[in-house]
Amino acid sequence: MKWGLATPAILAVTLFLLVPVVITIAATFGEPKGIFSPYVAFFSSGFRRTVLFRTIEIALITTAISLFIGFIAAYVIAQMPGRAKSVMIIAAVFPLLTGVVVRSFAWLIILGKNGILNTILMSIGVISEPLSMLYTEGSVIVAMVYLFVPLMILTLVGVLEGIPQDLIQAATSLGATPAATFRQVILPLATPGLIVGAVLVFTGSFTSYATPQLLGGEKQMMMGTFLYQRAMVTFDWVGASTIAATMVVVTIGIVAIMSRLARRLNPMAV
Repeated sequence: MKWGLATPAILAVTLFLLVPVVITIAATFGEPKGIFSPYVAFFSSGFRRTVLFRTIEIALITTAISLFIGFIAAYVIAQMPGRAKSVMIIAAVFPLLTGVVVRSFAWLIILGKNGILNTILMSIGVISEPLSMLYTEGSVIVAMVYLFVPLMILTLVGVLEGIPQDLIQAATSLGATPAATFRQVILPLATPGLIVGAVLVFTGSFTSYATPQLLGGEKQMMMGTFLYQRAMVTFDWVGASTIAATMVVVTIGIVAIMSRLARRLNPMAV
């Protein structure tokens, strides 16, 4: 009976998710030059390796910053009384109601040479001329963190709320310092939420297209924009499939590493 109920969902996932991925990856192994020739060509190119490593770097930095900010914000929200907690959760969710393109475009206005940030810095005398903040790794990371911190907060709030206060009080009564309580009680119990949030943020930032395109441009090209360029500009479908397959493998590898780290922090986490 339970399999009968799950069959439609399984068929939908297989048909619309697994089959396209398998077809995409299979397309990279049909080249006459050799079964692995598209991947050899990809990793033989210094430019393509740079794009891949830049994407991994930005995604990992975005994940780390989002974890730090999101954990602190979620912990504060989890300690609030009912009505204040609801207000803060709504405030955290509110940015998600706006499209990614709109939120990314807003950073063009903030970080541009004639933007809000440069205007403020010049008005208070911190700088004498506008700074070039757009089309850098920093601008992409800032926008990515802004995009994904709300998601991290929502992931962690429920986990932190579920930590029994009795455990924290017991640790305190036994002489544990706040730092020791955090390290030995709160952090291990919050590990499931941390790993889920980290996976969501990493995969989202690693595969992002709109934000890197708007704020990074050609100078800070990432895998998502590179994939679009190969598929829709040069119509290199084999090259685009190779990029997509590489992204799938890297994502699975990074997620596996995160799961392993989570298991070391808390063997019951995953």
